Amino acid sequence: MIKKLLFTVFLCSILALSVHAQSLRGRVLDQSSSPLIGAYIIHSDSENHAHTNGSGYFVLSGVNTGDVLQVSYVGFETQTIVVEDLSKEVTIRMKEAAIELGEVVFNQEVNPLISLSRIDLKVNPVNTSQDILRKVPGLFIGQHAGGGKAEQIFLRGFDIDHGTDINITVDGMPVNMVSHAHGQGYSDLHFLIPETVERVDFDKGPYNADKGNFATAGYVNFQTKRALEKSSVSVQGGSFNTVRTVGLFNLINEKKNNAYIAAEYLASDGPFEASQNFNRINLMGKYGLTLDDGSDISVLASYFTSKWDASGQIPIRAVESGQITNFGALDDTEGGYTSRTNIALNHTKLINDRLFIKNNVYYSTYDFELFSNFTFFLEDSVNGDQIRQGETRALFGAESQLTYSNEFSGGEYALQFGVGLRNDDSRDNELEGTKNRDSIRFVTQRGDITESNYYSYVNFDLYLNKLRINPGVRVDYFSYLYQDKLTPEYDPQSLTAAVFSPKLNFIYTVNDNVQVYAKSGIGFHSNDTRLVLERPNNESILPRAFGADLGGNFKLMPRLIVNGALWYLRLEQEFVYVGDAGIVEASGRTARRGVDLGVRWQANNWIYFDGDFTYSYARSIDDAEGENFIPLAPRITTTGGLSFEKDGFAGALRTRYLQDRPANEDNSVIAEGYTVLDLNASYSFNAFTIGFFVENLLDTDWKETQFDTESRIRLADGSLEPSPVSEIHFTPGTPFNFRGFIRFTF
Repeated sequence: MIKKLLFTVFLCSILALSVHAQSLRGRVLDQSSSPLIGAYIIHSDSENHAHTNGSGYFVLSGVNTGDVLQVSYVGFETQTIVVEDLSKEVTIRMKEAAIELGEVVFNQEVNPLISLSRIDLKVNPVNTSQDILRKVPGLFIGQHAGGGKAEQIFLRGFDIDHGTDINITVDGMPVNMVSHAHGQGYSDLHFLIPETVERVDFDKGPYNADKGNFATAGYVNFQTKRALEKSSVSVQGGSFNTVRTVGLFNLINEKKNNAYIAAEYLASDGPFEASQNFNRINLMGKYGLTLDDGSDISVLASYFTSKWDASGQIPIRAVESGQITNFGALDDTEGGYTSRTNIALNHTKLINDRLFIKNNVYYSTYDFELFSNFTFFLEDSVNGDQIRQGETRALFGAESQLTYSNEFSGGEYALQFGVGLRNDDSRDNELEGTKNRDSIRFVTQRGDITESNYYSYVNFDLYLNKLRINPGVRVDYFSYLYQDKLTPEYDPQSLTAAVFSPKLNFIYTVNDNVQVYAKSGIGFHSNDTRLVLERPNNESILPRAFGADLGGNFKLMPRLIVNGALWYLRLEQEFVYVGDAGIVEASGRTARRGVDLGVRWQANNWIYFDGDFTYSYARSIDDAEGENFIPLAPRITTTGGLSFEKDGFAGALRTRYLQDRPANEDNSVIAEGYTVLDLNASYSFNAFTIGFFVENLLDTDWKETQFDTESRIRLADGSLEPSPVSEIHFTPGTPFNFRGFIRFTF
């Protein structure tokens, strides 16, 4: 009898093990097959839950056939699904719905700013490549060369110039150019068509192990759309003879097979008295394929070319004397040409319940030519000081990232390991003196640069109930090679260097409405190859940045979200490569601290408000008090706007404010701040959308970029100034301008 009882218990145990709850693997996508990051999947009975990762994949444990799950994501309809087959990966496609801030919940796995930035992008669509960068709260930009040159960037007390302290990528492909002819980290984002952007992933500070060079003030990754739901053609036209046409064409949109192409053409004379003769062509194609084994592959190919004329940065004295107007020029032969061709391959696969792999490979070719004249007749009183900077570059890179996750009795953990490389080969990287873009008067620099970056990182996430502990470490190894073509013989210089970057972050999610964090980490920005080889014994070849953040995200009301942070960032060394002169300035150690504050409020179903405030205090550590200001470092910035969408009508009133800031080290020269107001509105009916954009609604007289520069100019009577003058040189901000548009969707 006892034997029969034991045998029965044994059989029951075997049966129980055979039907125990398993794990469900899947992916959450939108209707165009783009992955949704941070989608919430919850088991209706047990309340076990999971969130999708950076490629939209999830694994939910404790699931049986027939169980009911709920899938939700802000801006999409909540779906209820019944588990049918645990042996197969499930694909869940979400349908868009009206934005509802009440659906936002904070969790440990996903940065809530990603969800909020997606909302910002939806309620305030971008219309120019400049607008894309403005989607990062607290980031300001300025254009000072006819619209074709990369923007000047300001963030967290940094005048980042064109990208020295922010890591910018598109689909994992780097935008920053190392050892560039015009300056370290030069980031020209104009090859990205704004309408193809699906989401903006960003973070501030050096706290992410998978982000390396230039990720000191922060990083930004733009993810393009996987596919299109519909095709569209739009035409814009307006002030300054501006014309812009964009076409997005859906070629394939099946469950496992997607393809589209996009094209943009932009032409404008600009607001200046001398026409900018600006035109840009962008072509892009993207193909995506999901294989039966769960692998997801996407291929992006693009081509971009742009050319322009520019009126340059003009001295205030020339305007105040009446010699020229705000939109006049002392040398209207500035300008340039640039082009870039890209191909990028991305591959992801959920290998099993615990293992996920992500790979990307990219190759770019790049051409650049820029003519500038910043000092006019300071150096050459006869021919002037115009310079030409140029290069031809090939850029190649690859990265592989493996993530393993598991559970234990007290929580969960995830281990992420990545390896990668990047190689830049810049040919005929040169600086020359020219006249009227024609005759070469002298050559200051000309050479071939090869710079390679090999790296590896480990990122560990430990989830203990409501606490996430995130230590990480990154190692970067650089190889520098330079052949100076101005030397009589072939004698390449070479050097290698490495940097070690640890991180440690704590994120505590009190509940769905409150999350606080403390972040710390070390990052770095590399320096120009030519500088590195000039100072081979300098321990700051790869100067480090030490950062700390203390902040939180708070849902104070169902439709009111506030986020804020106190932060500190210290740079071991700021080497500023002055590409305009082909020299390097060492500005020593610096420290910055400040406050970031953001607000998102939904008044009702169709009115949405967003606002971001930043305060930064930036000083040089090694200079005397009163002489330790960091030129052009922003102090107070504010951006915000009110958006609406109802019954086919949509629009927004937006403003941005930049406070006065020091233009030199002793604060005796001030770069004037400004407030600019923009307006847009549209109406959609059937397959058509008509609307308009107004930039600088109040026609504010403002200076978009400013520099304290010493120059010598030729006066109206043809004579030269008796001596050089140092003062603010500026590019005027665009005056009131109007553009109307019509879009047809099919």
